[in-house]
Amino acid sequence: MAARKTINASVSPRGSLETLSQREVQQLRETGSGSVYQLFRQCALAILNTGSHSDNAKTILEAYPDFEVRILQQDRGIRLELLNAPADAFVDGEMIASTREMLFSALRDIVYAQSELEYQRFDFASSQGITDYVFHLLRNAHTLRPGIEPNMVVCWGGHSISSEEYKYTKKVGHELGLRGMDICTGCGPGVMKGPMKGATIAHAKQRILHARYLGLTEPGIIAAEAPNPIVNELVILPDIEKRLEAFVRVGHGIIIFPGGAGTAEELLYLLGILLHPENRNLPFPLIITGPATSADYLNLLHDFIGNTLGEQAQNLYRIIIDDPTLVAYDMARGIETVTHFRREHTDAYHFNWLLKIDEGFQHPFEPTHANMASLNLTREQPAHELAANLRRAFSGIVSGNVKEQGIRMIEQHGPYEISGDPQIMHQLDLLLQAFVDQHRMKLPGGSAYEPCYRLVK
Repeated sequence: MAARKTINASVSPRGSLETLSQREVQQLRETGSGSVYQLFRQCALAILNTGSHSDNAKTILEAYPDFEVRILQQDRGIRLELLNAPADAFVDGEMIASTREMLFSALRDIVYAQSELEYQRFDFASSQGITDYVFHLLRNAHTLRPGIEPNMVVCWGGHSISSEEYKYTKKVGHELGLRGMDICTGCGPGVMKGPMKGATIAHAKQRILHARYLGLTEPGIIAAEAPNPIVNELVILPDIEKRLEAFVRVGHGIIIFPGGAGTAEELLYLLGILLHPENRNLPFPLIITGPATSADYLNLLHDFIGNTLGEQAQNLYRIIIDDPTLVAYDMARGIETVTHFRREHTDAYHFNWLLKIDEGFQHPFEPTHANMASLNLTREQPAHELAANLRRAFSGIVSGNVKEQGIRMIEQHGPYEISGDPQIMHQLDLLLQAFVDQHRMKLPGGSAYEPCYRLVK
C-alpha cells in the first residue's frame, strides 16, 4: 500500500470516555507503558482508515509510518492530537462523526481492559471469572440494555465474498430489519457490513429510530479490517476468545453466511459450545445461508461438520439456500422461543448467563508454530473438545493470513504444520483448498494467496 494523503487534527470525545485519570493518560502516552500506546495507535489508525480495501494489518501500518496520536489532558476533559492521520477520515477539516465515535470507543475499551487487568478484580483462572470479565467489558461500553425483549441477530461470514453473496446478505438484513431485528457483526467489510446496510433501509421503512448496529472486534482483527461506517456501537474485546464469547452472550440467534477460515472458526466455536451436554436443551437459533451460487460451498461446509463432528452437530443448525424471507422468518420464530425460555428460567434478556462455556473455549490460543503442531485433531476426545481444537487450527490460519504478528511469524519461520487423524486431515484439506480456490482467504483484487499452513499426514 503506497503512502497516502494525511492531515493533522485535534479532536474531542463524542459518545464515549469524556475524561481520563492522569495515570491512564500516562499509560497511553508513548513515554508511558509503550505497549498500551502502540495498541491504541494501531486500533486508531485502522478506524481512521475506514473504507480501505486492505485486509492486511502490516500494509496498513506501513502506509502511514509517521502516524502518531497524542492524548492531551485538559481541565474540561481530554483531546486527541492526531499527526499524519488518513485524510479520508475528514470532511472539510472535520472528522466524520461515526469515525470520531468509534475512535473514542476504542480508547474507552483499551483503557478499561487495561485497568481491570491491573486491578485483578477477576479470576481469570475460572470460567465464571472470565464470563464476569466479558460482562463488565460490555456493560462499561453500555452494550447491555435490560428490559428490551430479545431481537439481536448476530451475522457471521467472510470479508472476502462475491458481489452476489454480498447482495444476498443485504437482502437478509433487509428482511430482518422489517421484523424489527437489530444487527450485530464483526463490524468490518463484506458480511460484516451487508446485513447492516440492508437493515438500515428496512428500519427506515418501519420508522425504527434507534436501531442498533453493534460491532464486536478485537485489536488483531480491527487492525486488519477497519470498522464499516454503519456501526453505531463499537466494542473492542481484548482477544478473540472474549470477542467470541461476547457474540454468543449478547446475541439471541446467529446467521452464518459464506466465508473463509475465520467463518469456519466462528462456526466451530459455536458448535463446540452447543454440543456441550449442559447446553442440550438451551434454544439457540442457528441458520447457515447463502445465495444459490453458494450452494456447493454450503454443502461442503455441511459435509465437513458431519465428517468431523457427526450428525449431532449437523442437527444444531438449518441450511437455507437463496431465501432471505425464510431466513428472517425462521430467525424471528427462533428468537420467540428464546424469549419464552429465558422468561421461564428467569435468565436475562440482554446477557445469556445460562449458556455453559468451558474454559477451553475461553483462554486465548497463541498460534505459535509449536502450539499449532501440538493440536489434538483426533477422534479420541468428546465432540465438543474436538470442535475446540479445530477452532484453534482455524484461528491460527486467520492469524497467519491477516494479523500483523502472525504474518511476521510466518515470514520468519515458514508455514504452520498441522497434523491429526487421516480422515480429519483429509476433510480439513478439502475445506481449506476450497477456500483457496474460491478466493475466500483474501479480498478480491489483493495479492495472490500464499497458504500459511502445511498439512502433515
